Amino acid sequence: MKQASVAIIGGGVSGATTALFLGERGLKVTLFEKEPGLVSGPPFCHLHAGGNLYRDISDEQCITLLRQSIDFLRFYPFTIDYRPTVIALPLTDSGIPEALLPRLKLLRSEYEKLVGEDAGNQVLGKSGDYYKLYSREALEALKQRPSVAQPAKHDEWMIPAAKNIDLDKVQFPLILVQEYGLNLFRLSAGVTLALERVANVNLKTETVVSNIQENCYSGTWNITYVQKDQARQENFDYLVNAAGFRSGKIDDLIGVECKRMVEFKAAYVSRWENCCDTRWPEIIFHGERGTPRGMGQFTPYPDGYFQLHGMTKEITLYEDGLVANSIVSCQPHLKQNFIEKIERSWSPEETGQRTQNAIRHLSRFIPAFSRAKVGSKPLFGAQQIPGNDPALRVAEVSFPQKRYARCEIVKVSSALDMADAIVKDLMALGYLDASAHEHKRLTKTLESLKETEITAYAKTVALKRDYPASLSGRTVPQMP
Repeated sequence: MKQASVAIIGGGVSGATTALFLGERGLKVTLFEKEPGLVSGPPFCHLHAGGNLYRDISDEQCITLLRQSIDFLRFYPFTIDYRPTVIALPLTDSGIPEALLPRLKLLRSEYEKLVGEDAGNQVLGKSGDYYKLYSREALEALKQRPSVAQPAKHDEWMIPAAKNIDLDKVQFPLILVQEYGLNLFRLSAGVTLALERVANVNLKTETVVSNIQENCYSGTWNITYVQKDQARQENFDYLVNAAGFRSGKIDDLIGVECKRMVEFKAAYVSRWENCCDTRWPEIIFHGERGTPRGMGQFTPYPDGYFQLHGMTKEITLYEDGLVANSIVSCQPHLKQNFIEKIERSWSPEETGQRTQNAIRHLSRFIPAFSRAKVGSKPLFGAQQIPGNDPALRVAEVSFPQKRYARCEIVKVSSALDMADAIVKDLMALGYLDASAHEHKRLTKTLESLKETEITAYAKTVALKRDYPASLSGRTVPQMP
């Protein structure tokens, strides 16, 4: 069998994961990335093991997110922060906590099934502990208990939430669920270190693909790219479009049809000094997206740093930040001010204003958090959403043309299903044999990485991108 050559355009989660998958299966892979490093796109911080942050998606999507998150955790365990998430519904919210219970029970049952199929899937704790409910009486009792420096049990994790949430502003019960944290900088570090060790992967960073031509006679793709101000051309047997929010530009070069949206989002970094004699869970305050009461997300990092989302147009969402493609182009066009943020920088004034807005948004429910300050520039980027449903959370890959795969993930946990589908397509084309589909969760290269080298490299990645080194750390590095 000929060693097929694959071009992957884009070194985000999709492109990097696909490069690792295919490189380890013996294909000759070239990964083109515009930026100096890998996984530098839109921010992520949460492993959606059940999708409980989203009340408006279907049970089917939630079950898929659960399964995909378990696969992702097993594949990239060094990226996971093993602390739970607390979900609270404000008194002002139109929903009630009881409405969430049927889905939680369904997810717990599905998790139990997955563990029954493969004991290795038990990565979210015991299935019976997937979630726990807390009445006001239980929380009042927890308020009287001392904080625990190394929480392991559900009640120990709930102590800082009980002590700091204004219980007069939320409905009961509060829900603790085993949805963990996910570290962007550690994923960037680990996958970069791994790809550098795969001999048949050629990593071309700071490289821009300028043209693509299909040679129908030879069945190859001719790709023109610019690296270090030099234009070069190479031919490839197979093409993977993993260009993220710029995927439409690749579709336009090839001439395929599409339907997609792009949304600009930002998360804000705060520092709450002298707050933390213990480790915090993540805390979610539900709310209606796009209104002043939109969902608030309070994500802990080491050393008193917290990443904040507020689903309002004054915080995470932006006026005109969601755009769709036109009939003449597959590429949705964000306004220039968003492109300048992505490609250049944020103004200190906007950073300060929106971070303070986020702090005020969360301080409505955690009053002491009002003392927090701006911690760094925001985490930001643009995200593609295939189709026309902005609430879509599960998507993987499409194959609009022979020998061409278009990655369409919305959540990072979908990356393994995406890579698996691409492997199957390559098998159907005769570029891989049947053994390539075995052991999709295993990679010898990732398993060879040492915790110390991932930690050191992740700090370097954070600092190079002008973020505090603390954001590269995890509050709990191993499963309790």
